[in-house]
Amino acid sequence: MSEQKTIFGRIIDKEIPAQIVYEDDLCLAFRDINPQAPIHILVIPKKPIPSLADAEDEDQQLLGHLLLVLKKIAAQEGLENGYRTVLNTREDGGQEVDHLHFHLLGKRKMKWPPG
Repeated sequence: MSEQKTIFGRIIDKEIPAQIVYEDDLCLAFRDINPQAPIHILVIPKKPIPSLADAEDEDQQLLGHLLLVLKKIAAQEGLENGYRTVLNTREDGGQEVDHLHFHLLGKRKMKWPPG
């Protein structure tokens, strides 16, 4: 089965422009084109993992790296009063792109429960 490249894969490969705020060998972070908060950044692994449900034990270090990158970007964006990280998993979880990604949202008061 050949896997179709997602929009995030195309952003990683620089086929689609994005407002990149962070990049290293393992991940890429860019501003969401449909922001749900004044700061809304997506953090994606360069490894094409469809969702958290598809992550393997071998991805443990990568997943930890993504969390630390979220923390670093939050500091870079001045989110000292707090922020929300969201990881939607599969269709019922609200995931729209089949490439694992975290949302970093900030600069507004968050409510609970979310949608």
